[in-house]
Amino acid sequence: MMNAIPKLTVVGAGPGDPELITVKAIKALKNADVILYDALVNAELLDYVNPNAELIFVGKRRGCYRYQQQQINELIVSRGYSHGHVVRLKGGDPFIFGRGAEEMEYAAKYGLQVAMVPGISSSIAVPAYQNVPLTKRGSAESFWVITGTTKQHKLSEDVALAAKSKATVVILMGMGKLSQITTLFRLEGKHDLPVAIIQEGTTPREKVGIGTIASIENIVKEQQLSNPAIIVIGEVVKHRETLQGIVNETSLEMVGNE
Repeated sequence: MMNAIPKLTVVGAGPGDPELITVKAIKALKNADVILYDALVNAELLDYVNPNAELIFVGKRRGCYRYQQQQINELIVSRGYSHGHVVRLKGGDPFIFGRGAEEMEYAAKYGLQVAMVPGISSSIAVPAYQNVPLTKRGSAESFWVITGTTKQHKLSEDVALAAKSKATVVILMGMGKLSQITTLFRLEGKHDLPVAIIQEGTTPREKVGIGTIASIENIVKEQQLSNPAIIVIGEVVKHRETLQGIVNETSLEMVGNE
């Protein structure tokens, strides 16, 4: 008979690069009895898992759901009571459009202990890997992180509000609504505002398109950019070229000094 206390730990796996997971997250993987993991989780992270743990893929690929959310919730509870410690491994940070809070609330309602291990959000890390600072003195004093697709499958109304501000705008899950997004910025007269689209950021498959509100749709077609991708809109995108030059220059200096 299983004597372990039923428990759920929701764990952030980070944005894709397996080295961008936290030490606390690795400890949770090593202590898990069951791992429920998503499609955006780097498979290399499963090397850290307790070898006796049950691995269950519950993500979606190309719009095809392996499990519906309610089924995932029920699976967390049933495995908690049959096995003990369930780790729900989710890409990025589970509290940034990741339903981590919903799963914790459901598990707690059915008597499981719950815990959360934050992850590095793709909304911040992916632009950073491309040397795009979301804030920079003189360019942006704040940033918005907005979902491109709401529960009703519509573009968030916050995009229109963000388009009126001087803030950097980061849109997740927005590639299918790119035309609507650029239209909102055009209505604000921001045709020349820089845009970066970063596909599969922080991974070896990363692709980047740089343009403006006026040109980015054509660039997406030319470079065949698609989901999973992050859209970054703002003056800070201009700093990418400068920072990349500095990074490349210092890398060459380090090689020369070896």
